[in-house]
Amino acid sequence: MAFNIVLVHPEIPQNTGNIARTCAATGAVLHLIEPLGFSLEDKYLRRAGLDYWKLMEYHVHPSVEAFLLSHPGAVMHFASTKAPRGYHQAQYHDGDYLVFGCETRGLPENLLEKVYDRCIRIPMRQEARSLNLSNSVAVVLYEALRQTDYAGLACEGHLTGREESDTPWLDYV
Repeated sequence: MAFNIVLVHPEIPQNTGNIARTCAATGAVLHLIEPLGFSLEDKYLRRAGLDYWKLMEYHVHPSVEAFLLSHPGAVMHFASTKAPRGYHQAQYHDGDYLVFGCETRGLPENLLEKVYDRCIRIPMRQEARSLNLSNSVAVVLYEALRQTDYAGLACEGHLTGREESDTPWLDYV
């Protein structure tokens, strides 16, 4: 299984490309709910996702209703600046769906009212409107992954032995 990232009517191709790259790096499945504010062939979408699109699974759903009908019983967490609790207070389990609204409007309040007990928020200053969508997805997804002990992900790296030719900062370390 894997976590699922759901983008409801995303508008900015670069954000979706960055989110696709995050999904590829973590094994999360991306769900895009139409209408989209761009074409999936958009050069900015592809550039932001680089060559990661082939490493990830994604699905396009024609509407919110179609998405919901195809995922009955799914456990969903709804990200919103209007949520009553922080994302770090939720309990996440492998296979959960992390739902995000579009960049300019977020998720509609009539939806949030019905699922308010499952709404989560990233803490931020009162005067800040919101974080960038791709950053928000990464923040929440990595908390979910942390809670599940980063199952299936490499948590340790290693040096490659590659030398840099111009590293003046080494004199200061």
